[in-house]
Amino acid sequence: MVQLELEVGDLADLNDGLNWIERSREGIVKFMVEMLKIKAINPDGGGKGEYERALWIQKWLEKSGCKVNRHDIPDTRVPEGARVNLTSVIEGQESSRTLWFAAHMDTVPEGARELWATDPYDPAVKEGKIFARGSEDNGQAIASTLFAFKALKTLGIKPRFNIGVTCVSDEESGSKYGVIPLLEKNVFKSGDMAVVPDTGCSDGSEIEIAEKSILWLRITTKGKQVHGSLPNKGLNAHRIGMRFALELDELLHKKYSATDPLFDPPPSTFEPTKHELNVDNINTVPGVDIQYFDCRVLPQYPLTEVMKEVEALRAQVEKETGAKIELTPVQFEENTSPTPMDSEVVVKLKTALKKLRNIDGKAVGIGGGTVGLYFRRKGIHTAVWSTLDDMAHQPNEYCKIDNIVNDAKVLLHIALS
Repeated sequence: MVQLELEVGDLADLNDGLNWIERSREGIVKFMVEMLKIKAINPDGGGKGEYERALWIQKWLEKSGCKVNRHDIPDTRVPEGARVNLTSVIEGQESSRTLWFAAHMDTVPEGARELWATDPYDPAVKEGKIFARGSEDNGQAIASTLFAFKALKTLGIKPRFNIGVTCVSDEESGSKYGVIPLLEKNVFKSGDMAVVPDTGCSDGSEIEIAEKSILWLRITTKGKQVHGSLPNKGLNAHRIGMRFALELDELLHKKYSATDPLFDPPPSTFEPTKHELNVDNINTVPGVDIQYFDCRVLPQYPLTEVMKEVEALRAQVEKETGAKIELTPVQFEENTSPTPMDSEVVVKLKTALKKLRNIDGKAVGIGGGTVGLYFRRKGIHTAVWSTLDDMAHQPNEYCKIDNIVNDAKVLLHIALS
């Protein structure tokens, strides 16, 4: 077990930093309101990406006296032709490795506007909360990490080892234009550590050390389109698609029924989700039907094994119906080894939670995906942690101002321990 304690000489720096963050409360709210006005919807959600938000954050960091490195990843789908990723580092006494605080800039779309009490892109500050799309996921993390970082920079505190912040793109759609290419370029190195404030609970006691594998599956069923009054002359792709989905749902839940109490929820999950428009009018039998499954699979089950079962059912249904069924993995992310609970970064986080909040951090696993997966694959021990009310992707999404401020204090403690 790694043992970590703040040295007496560091306590003055820590207290100065904690006080600076508390005094910055008004500035934190202003930062959030201005940033969240800038749309950063992922292109896969119909948006233009994070470019403008990234440039705004870059300018803010530079005004704060921070040197910013920009990593543009080409993407022809966005107007600027690239997705922007930002990094900035404060050199420590030991400069051979870096503790990274990682947040993502992209958001999902707002969904049905009528479900929002306020404009999702005109942030509303009330009742100690900030309401806007992306306020919790992942604006809160951007603010808490950057203000902890700015505290070090403003007060001239030199940490024991490098402290880095990164604001990355494309987290909401698999990180192909974000942390993955940055890891390939060795921007983050094996032996570094990372804290990713992208999941958590209302008191901040949960420390995510493991994630389920993720399989997003597109199912395209092809039959024969005909007039609705003559179904006998066609092959209803919608009916066959529904049959396949129902049988697949039952098969996967029975075959992969194990549970693991580390995770919430404990079993693997297999959910039919999105369904694309097949025909525009009621009186046409559809010849093509497209639907999707979102599968979050416990580490004990390889995704290749899951796909073999899906393929076997596909062959059976094709043979029995005469339809053609195409299976396309939209996302295929095999899990990796969890972060050890006695790793340095987890111990640092547990120590900070005990000292600042008098709570005992506990290890959990999640079904959701974060950039923590990719850091762990690189050999970077990663703790995914935040204090939040689980409002991500929901209408009337909000984050609590107290959570931003207090999470920044925890991150500062980690940086100085």
